[in-house]
Amino acid sequence: MYDDFPAELTTERLYLRRWQPSDAEDHRGLWVERDHRARRRIDADGHPTVEEMREWLIDNPLGAEPGLGLLPIELRTTGEFIGYCGLTVGQATFDEPEIAYELARRAHGHGYATEAARAVVDAAARTGRKRLWASVRQWNAPSFRVLEKLGFENSGQGIADPERGDLVWMTLQLDQA
Repeated sequence: MYDDFPAELTTERLYLRRWQPSDAEDHRGLWVERDHRARRRIDADGHPTVEEMREWLIDNPLGAEPGLGLLPIELRTTGEFIGYCGLTVGQATFDEPEIAYELARRAHGHGYATEAARAVVDAAARTGRKRLWASVRQWNAPSFRVLEKLGFENSGQGIADPERGDLVWMTLQLDQA
């Protein structure tokens, strides 16, 4: 019904590709940096370990359900890993997937998230999908700025979470993007 999400995307400054086992340490580094309110973090026992993450990447080099993908982001000039961006079911559906992105702190403030997400939105439209979702914690102002630049709007839906911060659902109609 839909074309597969591509396993590689290139922008002016970025290269998005399949995960490789050698990405495990960098991927784990993102988990270490995450805000303490984030759901998936390195736990008190140090899990997931680099080796556990390496096994996940071997088992699923697209990091998402078949036909979708969360792709590592590299700087084209240096090959440096700076994060990931892509489509996943997450809390949405296969027909209307969720866009997800996360960048290392050292890569914040350079427009990389917007550039990568724009490439993902364009690729999602080429798969034949008509709408994307994004879930963002109320406190995550930088993610809201990225989504607003891409044309996402508040759906009016959300989940109250006094412990970790309310979750806001944003949506984008691709046939209008």
